Amino acid sequence: MASIEEAPRKLILKAGSTTLTLDKDYGKATLQQKMLLWNKKPVEFALADIDDIAVKSDVDGLSGAAIHHSVLHRRTGEITVLTTEEARDAAETVKKLRGFVGL
Repeated sequence: MASIEEAPRKLILKAGSTTLTLDKDYGKATLQQKMLLWNKKPVEFALADIDDIAVKSDVDGLSGAAIHHSVLHRRTGEITVLTTEEARDAAETVKKLRGFVGL
């Protein structure tokens, strides 16, 4: 399950190599991800640019196992996978994130 630190004006999600910080005081989100051993350049965008946060479910082609991702959709059309979790955990992660940003 993803680690979520929540305060009234700030939420930090940590899952694997992804850290998402949602900050209401500054009205921005900061997404930091690692690729292998290197940190990718942080991506910052306005909280208002988030138009949806949802659970996306797929089936692994080789094993047939269900895979559940929490994904962040931005108004620019970009979609970012935040977590890969069990169905119930992904739904809870999405519920907390949506509640924080008011979706």
